Amino acid sequence: MQPVFKAGAVQFDVTDGDVDGNLATAFLMLDELALKGVALAVLPELFSCGFDNERIGRHAQNTPEVLARMTRFARDRDMAVAGTLPEADGGRVFNTLYFIDRDGEIRGTYRKLHLFPLTGEHLYYTAGNRAVAVDTSFGRIGLMICYDLRFPELARKLFLDAADVFVVSAQWPTPRAGHWQALIRARAIENQAFFICSNRTGGGDGELMFPGLSTVVGPTGDVLAEAGDTPGVICCDMDMGQVAAFRRTIPIRKDRREDIYG
Repeated sequence: MQPVFKAGAVQFDVTDGDVDGNLATAFLMLDELALKGVALAVLPELFSCGFDNERIGRHAQNTPEVLARMTRFARDRDMAVAGTLPEADGGRVFNTLYFIDRDGEIRGTYRKLHLFPLTGEHLYYTAGNRAVAVDTSFGRIGLMICYDLRFPELARKLFLDAADVFVVSAQWPTPRAGHWQALIRARAIENQAFFICSNRTGGGDGELMFPGLSTVVGPTGDVLAEAGDTPGVICCDMDMGQVAAFRRTIPIRKDRREDIYG
């Protein structure tokens, strides 16, 4: 495990259906993070195609090609990358978070468990059926997507599965931007873990607006880096020793009353 490393997040206005344009923007911003020495970067939810739902099956068929580009990029830049893409499997489409490590290997995938009802995600995507924490060169990392933040049970399950870092890929809308900020800090404090969270910016033309506000929060709930509402990148140093130290100071795992609430 790498005890100290630099982590970052990318945020931009993901244009629904514009795969070439979105990928060009994503790679440009990832390169900016690579120049800053970032070892782990998180991208927004469905960063390649957006919620282009009527054509999401077609986009899912192209995901292997996108993944090939992402894995090659990660290997060439020696930088781990996480973000979600549409995944086709057995006639169904999943909103899947891929964690690509610094060597270009896909260490794990997580299919979004909680589909957001207000935007009809359940009409186009199939929900996943398991929580996922993956072993990486940085330690054990829990994977979450957007609406998942509203479910503390998922984060706690990943904490109990030894996750020290969480990555969150999102398209969280502006009307509930305050919830986004509060929930990330709450989940970090509850689980005494780092949270690296990427959100979309932009929108408009009668569609939802997105506030950006990508953030990195430490195990004590301190905001270590936070973006504004425009496209850009953030990064900061992460010392994994802080996780172990805070968990020793306040031993949540040991003090849990499993006899009462599991």
